[in-house]
Amino acid sequence: MVNAHYTALDETSAVREYSPLPVSGSSNRRVTNADSNALSHPPILALAGITLSFGGVTAISNVDLAIQPGEIRAIIGPNGAGKSSLINVISGQYRPDAGHVSLNGKTYAQVPAQKAARLGIARTFQNLALFKGLTVLENVMTGLTFQRRSTFIGQAFGSPRARREEREARDRARQVIDFLHLGHVHDRLAGSLPYGLQKRVELARALAPDPQILLLDEPMAGMTATEKQEMAGFVRAAQEGYGTTIILIEHDIGVVMGLSDRIAVLDYGRKIADGTPAEVRADQAVIDAYLGVAREDQEEADG
Repeated sequence: MVNAHYTALDETSAVREYSPLPVSGSSNRRVTNADSNALSHPPILALAGITLSFGGVTAISNVDLAIQPGEIRAIIGPNGAGKSSLINVISGQYRPDAGHVSLNGKTYAQVPAQKAARLGIARTFQNLALFKGLTVLENVMTGLTFQRRSTFIGQAFGSPRARREEREARDRARQVIDFLHLGHVHDRLAGSLPYGLQKRVELARALAPDPQILLLDEPMAGMTATEKQEMAGFVRAAQEGYGTTIILIEHDIGVVMGLSDRIAVLDYGRKIADGTPAEVRADQAVIDAYLGVAREDQEEADG
């Protein structure tokens, strides 16, 4: 069992904070809350006037969002509010009908997954997308595939460059596996692991290439209360240990309030609030649209 301590989130939830292992080669991008001028930095990611429709139905309507380097920004709202659609625009999976997305001041639109990875964007999904017949180590290594420059022929015949890249990918994957306390299962088939550990393997794969932006789409869906606490601690560790900027969709309000630096709230595709957890918690429009119902749903789920 890993040593841990707890930090209160609200009346009903807590986050287990794990001390990150040393991270060699980290770019240390994090801007901490202690920095008095943190919000004066240019945003690492900016959305301007994003609008997206499907078959005449508007999923996102004129959404602006500015994400600061190294923050955890949650996006919350009722089912059908447009949260996953917005994540898909940010990841380059969807092209918006209007507006634009910029990363470090450079605009991009719909891009293949490999190009998004090279831009520095990684993500996890609501439903597990692991290779269940591969080991944990092999799964995490797949997150580094796009970084390789050796040719297919070079990889097939084991050229010096291909062998070097394979060695570097394996070392990097092991580092992230150790960071997320998965070393004891590194050689196990991913499909044989408990659900909570599989979700952590998916986090490790996304974190392996040291992305600038990490998109987490309901990373705690289907987890027990204890698994949620553990995952929240690892998400915080990723932010602090790697300096990763994290955009989070999550329905557990206790986790969101305790883990996020700022929270954006969507309702029927429109942004109705954007601020600190305390500001969002006190916003009457948010309470009316979401928080009251979300708390009731969570209490019923925790039962």
